Amino acid sequence: MNSCLYECQVMHARVSPKPHRFLYRLFLLALDLDELERLHRRFSFFSVNRPNVFSLHERDFLPTGEPLHRPATPAVCVPSDDKPGALKRRVLAFLATRGVDLTGGRVVLVTLPRVCGYHFNPVSFYYCHDRTGTCVAAISEVTNTFREMKPYFLGPGTKAAGTGAFHLRTPKFFYVSPYSDVDVDFDFTLHPPGNRLAVQIDDFIGGQRTLTTTLTGVSRTLRGGRLAWFTLKYPLLTLRVIALIHWHALRLWLKRVPWYPKAARAADQRELYRPHSSIVSSTDAA
Repeated sequence: MNSCLYECQVMHARVSPKPHRFLYRLFLLALDLDELERLHRRFSFFSVNRPNVFSLHERDFLPTGEPLHRPATPAVCVPSDDKPGALKRRVLAFLATRGVDLTGGRVVLVTLPRVCGYHFNPVSFYYCHDRTGTCVAAISEVTNTFREMKPYFLGPGTKAAGTGAFHLRTPKFFYVSPYSDVDVDFDFTLHPPGNRLAVQIDDFIGGQRTLTTTLTGVSRTLRGGRLAWFTLKYPLLTLRVIALIHWHALRLWLKRVPWYPKAARAADQRELYRPHSSIVSSTDAA
C-alpha cells in the first residue's frame, strides 16, 4: 500500500511579542484516497465512514459542497458526503478550478483520524501526484477551534526546482488564534512526504517572523497491531490536541500577549468554509 503512518514531533515557537515555545508528539495517518475502502476492510481498529476507535469520515474534509464564505476564487460544488470516493472527487474538482488536471493521479491525505468519534484537525495536508507519480500540487487545510476550515492551495508554480518542496507566502485572512491578527502572512514550506515528513508554517508581519511551527515525522508501516498499540501510546489523541491548544492559550494570556477578538475584523475573514456566527452576523450587519 501507499498508505502509512508518521510518528511526529510538533514544535511551536512564538518569537514576538513575547517568547513561548513547546513540543509535543503525535501520529498522523498518510492515506492514499484510492485505498480507503481497502483500509476499511483490512483493519479492526480503523474504519472509513463508520464509527471505530480510529476512523476517517470523508465529509470531515474539504467541504466544497457547502457555501464558501466571502469567496474570491471559483467555487467548487461537489457534495460533502461520505459516499465512497467523494473526498477524492472533491480534491480533483478543487484542483481543476486552479488549472491542475490530476486525471489518473493519486492523492495522499496526511491527517489526524477521528479518535473514538471525536474529530479535530488543526491542519491536514493533501499531496497530489500526477499519473507519473510526481507530486505536482498540495493543499494545506487549516481548521480553527471554531471549526471553520480554510484550504490554501500550493500549485505547481510554488514548487522549488532544487528541493521539490512547495513554498507559499500568502495573507492568512483567517482567524486561527486569538493571539494572531487575521491579516498576517502564512509562510508554508511543504516537502512531499516519503520516509520522512517535513512541514514548516510560519507567521510573518511584514518582514518579521513572529511564529514558527514545524511538523517532522518518520514513516511507519500501517499495521493493525501498530494501530492497537497507538491507542495506548497516544491515548485520546484528538482530545489531547484540543486540550493543549487551550492550555497554551491560557499561558499566553497569563503572559499578557495581546488578544484579538474574532468579530473585530469579520470582513477580513474570507474564503473559508463553515463560518462561525460571529463573522456571519458581523458581515451581514456591515
